Amino acid sequence: MTESSPLAVLVSQAQDGDQHAWNAIVERFLPLVGAIARQHRLSEADGDDVGQTVWLRLVEHLGDLREPAALPGWIRTTARNECLRLLAARGRTRVVDPQAGGLDTVTDDVSDADLVAAERRQALRDALAGLPDARRELLLLLLVDPPLAYEEISRRLGIPVGSIGPTRARAFAALRESPALRRLAPEPEGGPS
Repeated sequence: MTESSPLAVLVSQAQDGDQHAWNAIVERFLPLVGAIARQHRLSEADGDDVGQTVWLRLVEHLGDLREPAALPGWIRTTARNECLRLLAARGRTRVVDPQAGGLDTVTDDVSDADLVAAERRQALRDALAGLPDARRELLLLLLVDPPLAYEEISRRLGIPVGSIGPTRARAFAALRESPALRRLAPEPEGGPS
């Protein structure tokens, strides 16, 4: 097993408990996790903590991964969310040397927009988790990059091509009505009822 093995093979073997495959996955994606931690300006120790959490979460969820091609995105999202969680847990504080310059030049590493975006992504994940398995799987297959043909989606899910559109519409309607996403919606004028 080498680091250059196809990702699907590595994931499958790691799911079966192959330590070499697991090590190859970690080696392949360790630079990605490190880069995301540096983007969030975390210290080396905090970056290591984020990495440990990402790998722990992957161990916990590797058996749930149905589409090996989604692994890089999953790792990227998990690393970002963990960086944001770590920064938010610190109360957005930053150690500053008052002798090094004015305190008025200090800015937060994470903007409000970043935190709102992270909250929205988590709400969407929560809403997706609340969908019936068949609808969630359909939506996830519709988001695969590169896109899958409806015939392939039909084959994978065992549903007729003609029912993909209506099922997708029902899944989106259920998402819009989910409590996780509704709490993000702006309140109607006049305040809460």
